[in-house]
Amino acid sequence: MSACTAACLLTDRKLFIKLQGFDENNLKIAFNDIDYCLKVRKEGLLVVYTPDVSLYHFESKSRGYEDTPEKVERFNNEINYFKNKWSNYYENGDPYYNQNLTKTDSNYLIQFNE
Repeated sequence: MSACTAACLLTDRKLFIKLQGFDENNLKIAFNDIDYCLKVRKEGLLVVYTPDVSLYHFESKSRGYEDTPEKVERFNNEINYFKNKWSNYYENGDPYYNQNLTKTDSNYLIQFNE
């Protein structure tokens, strides 16, 4: 995988420190886990997962929704920062995303080309 949510992230402490962990300045809430995983990939290491575990992740349960003008502004700033920082990584698409799946929706349906 290219990345996983911090809700199920396990990493070596020494590596976390070496890569300066989560970016709390530019990515206060969103994308700091993905940013960390991409730093791991940039280091030449892999992000792996196990299909033998079931997890429940209740997005926004502890921090609330992006439902105020301030939160929306922060979220949009974090999106822009992340896109600018990692645009080269995604130049040719995510190397682990199946090219047969849709890139226009988050439902991972098979993309039919006409």
